[in-house]
Amino acid sequence: MKLNALVSSLLCSIAIAVQAEEIPQSNIMMAAYDAKRTMTLSFIFHIDEDLAEQDVFFEREPGSGEVYRPTGATREMDAPLFASAVAVPHTPLQIDNVGPWQRGKSLNMTLGEWFAAKGSGTYTCADGLGVVDLEFENLVPNGVYTVWHDFAIWPPTEPFLGFYDTPLGARDGSENTFVADVVGSARFVREIMPCLQLTGEQLISELAIAWHSDGETHGPLTGEFSTQTHVHLYVPLPKRTGL
Repeated sequence: MKLNALVSSLLCSIAIAVQAEEIPQSNIMMAAYDAKRTMTLSFIFHIDEDLAEQDVFFEREPGSGEVYRPTGATREMDAPLFASAVAVPHTPLQIDNVGPWQRGKSLNMTLGEWFAAKGSGTYTCADGLGVVDLEFENLVPNGVYTVWHDFAIWPPTEPFLGFYDTPLGARDGSENTFVADVVGSARFVREIMPCLQLTGEQLISELAIAWHSDGETHGPLTGEFSTQTHVHLYVPLPKRTGL
């Protein structure tokens, strides 16, 4: 009886294996991707969304030593820009948090020069591979920049807790850097896998570029906002298809 049971078990295993080999490959579950998508990217400033500019500051009263974030109501385009003396968190949805703070180092540019920057590009996603192709002009001449994929909970927490910043490309920050030329022009092209996480039902997603006034990149970290790192331009990403 034991021998017969063993033979029956072996025959059953062989039959299952044969059936598995006969299953057409087209019926095997393969990796699924969203349909190919291409979008145009147009970078903006915080003031374009009625927010305070975050990481650069000016003196409302020259020589006072107190600096404020520029807003859409700021008209002093020839005002010198400064860093803050200590780190100020990057929290753009706290729209009334405009200062004052103690003045830090000079950034050697005016508010008008800061707002002269422009950025645009394209983003394509196909079969899990994303391609980001960006062009900029009027950035900080010879400025060291990094590119970030940022997320925040939506609707926002109260108080707003800030963005989660990830380097575009490799997570160690080795692929998200570029340097503007002597007139502030730059191009940044990068392939990424998987594709970008777009805005969803419970989060907002964007790309941002940050200028580093210390001339250094900081690997997987942004560096200290408002003293070393200054977000210059960003672009909100649209909702994922089907939401």
